[in-house]
Amino acid sequence: MRVLIVEDEPALVRQLAKALGEAGYATDTASDGERADQLARTESYDAILLDLGVPRIDGLTLLSDWRESELSTPILVVTARGSWHEKVRGIDGGADDYLAKPFRMEELLARLRALIRRASGHVRPVLRCGAVTLDPRSLRVTVDDRPVRLTGHEGRVLSYLMHHRDRVVSSGELVEHIYAQDTERDSNTVEVFIGRLRRKLGASFIETVRGVGYRIAS
Repeated sequence: MRVLIVEDEPALVRQLAKALGEAGYATDTASDGERADQLARTESYDAILLDLGVPRIDGLTLLSDWRESELSTPILVVTARGSWHEKVRGIDGGADDYLAKPFRMEELLARLRALIRRASGHVRPVLRCGAVTLDPRSLRVTVDDRPVRLTGHEGRVLSYLMHHRDRVVSSGELVEHIYAQDTERDSNTVEVFIGRLRRKLGASFIETVRGVGYRIAS
């Protein structure tokens, strides 16, 4: 899963990128509204963390413009503006949730997981597909209640497929959602990760739809 962090405080950007990386997300960062707008319109994200006070293009304008152009990515507004009218303007502008600074990283991660889960149509916090379960809170994966160890990229591939279990996901889409923007991307590695997941989770768990992509066999 991949997240765009729009924040102009360097120390906070580092903290967010570190925490999200440890939680299993690929992250890109933008320190101003112009860069954020460019990335949001050209890259694929599962969620956006947006500070309303970024320079060049402010967060409320970005929200309005993105929703006007039908960008449907879940957006969590993170800002020092804590008054009720700023919260209302953020939600009315198209934000899916609001978190005022200062905040606990655990709460931000919980809200982020909830946004992504709801956007993909899941109600329960733990994802289950047949005998396989994935807990996004702990990154714990089990098969028939037996724990399975996955690498970071294997976990991102599995998480994306399980969040979108009702449809076929192409290799290109997986590449867009498991790598950050400044990472060298190779669609051939997706086949490697899929092969490893099949060995760990069961050969028939991930189905190949020839010429189209992959889906969870349910």
